[in-house]
Amino acid sequence: MPSHADPPRALPPNFTASDFRKALGMFATGVTIVTARSAQGTLIGLTANSFNSVSLTPPLVLWSLARAAASLAAFSTGSHYAINILSAHQQPLARQFAQRGGDRFAGVAFTPGAGGAPLLDGAVATFECFNRSRYEEGDHVIFVGEVERCTHREGASPLLFHGGRFYAEHPL
Repeated sequence: MPSHADPPRALPPNFTASDFRKALGMFATGVTIVTARSAQGTLIGLTANSFNSVSLTPPLVLWSLARAAASLAAFSTGSHYAINILSAHQQPLARQFAQRGGDRFAGVAFTPGAGGAPLLDGAVATFECFNRSRYEEGDHVIFVGEVERCTHREGASPLLFHGGRFYAEHPL
């Protein structure tokens, strides 16, 4: 007789949200600014370190955005966005795009990429992405982008983030 037991489930966490955030902060990441142009032509962008490669063939990358983010609707409905990997000297730009309110693009040099998504001058790499798919998980939405174009600057030092602080890369 087949068993109809409930499927296994994860145990409840034995840590606080603050503990979880601090533990996640121990994973050093690069720093990106994800940009797009809304259907109304408004420039949108935000600092994110939730970026990762998914596949080489086809070329896919992912990043995630909080469901509570004001820009969620624009990123969800737009056809394209760009992921700009920041260089070590772009820490002020990372802070500017992480702030709430205000014109994040004030004084920012860029060129329009696919779908009008801004490609930030000075970035160490850019990925121009077709907005391929989205997955709702927990309090975030995971965006998977199909990379249509990418560029990089050989030898440029990236901006890094670890333990709540910015760092510049130094080869060992």
